[in-house]
Amino acid sequence: MKVIDAIKEHTDTVLSFEILPLLKGAGIDSLYAGIDPLMEFNPKYVNVTYQREEYIYKKREKGYLEKVSIKKRPGTVGICAAIMNKYDVEAVPHLICDGFTKEDTENALIDLDFLGIRNVLALRGDARKAENSFVPEENGNEYASDLVSQIHDMNKGEYLEKEMKDASPINFCIGVAGYPEKHFEAMSLKADLKNLKRKIDLGAEYIVTQMFFDNQKYFEFVARCREHGIDLPIIPGLKPVTSLKQIQFIPRTFHISFPEALSDALETCKTDADVTKVGVEWGIEQSKELRDQGVPCLHYYTMGRSEAVRKIASEVF
Repeated sequence: MKVIDAIKEHTDTVLSFEILPLLKGAGIDSLYAGIDPLMEFNPKYVNVTYQREEYIYKKREKGYLEKVSIKKRPGTVGICAAIMNKYDVEAVPHLICDGFTKEDTENALIDLDFLGIRNVLALRGDARKAENSFVPEENGNEYASDLVSQIHDMNKGEYLEKEMKDASPINFCIGVAGYPEKHFEAMSLKADLKNLKRKIDLGAEYIVTQMFFDNQKYFEFVARCREHGIDLPIIPGLKPVTSLKQIQFIPRTFHISFPEALSDALETCKTDADVTKVGVEWGIEQSKELRDQGVPCLHYYTMGRSEAVRKIASEVF
């Protein structure tokens, strides 16, 4: 089932969540251990992130440095197939511009289609660690809107080889990202909304937001989207804070802020257990307010750890 259909067939708020691919060398049971606790809440879909290729330099004989490609979390496509097979729930792979030529993207979509996967989340991807800004792959898509356009073309049976005759269309529901606090590279929220509208016009069917901790920012974002003619479902993305490290990591990495009340509570925390208690309590109240306002779905970023999300879901669903 497509994500958009799963959302529309329910009048109440449903649940979904996102997982990280396993670290290289980990067994599939480790993946299931993070998913099992959340299945009692009847998730409508599970997102699986994509780990882009990175490079390191290894010293060789005579002092030469060799550039070596690494990927610490492979297996997004295989994980999606495993999830669908074991749990009978829709899996949504992330598809990014970075590391893919347009031909690579086309081949990946064909593989996903053959597996019966009917949903993708189309993202540009972030800059590599060694680069100050995003650099697209040669002959690849530069923006998420370009990626959406390519997927939408294939949905119509239009492939890169324009002379191809009687090509079978694929059938993907396309999700895209939205940023209640603005994408950090956008000049303004208005400019960011124009970019979002472009993705919608090119074929995206729903929006899932970057994590946020202040519901008012989500409500204002939805209102601004409606003013710009964006009338698709806008799914709020939520993440409970669970460690002292995340107090610094989340605002710096994701370019978002904590509301004062949450910030004040986190400042009193001395241990990870203290942070988790605050994060879960905040997540429960945040989720209940969003549910009461009739959001179509609550989407939780687990980052590979499901216990805090399970505690929140047990109070909300």
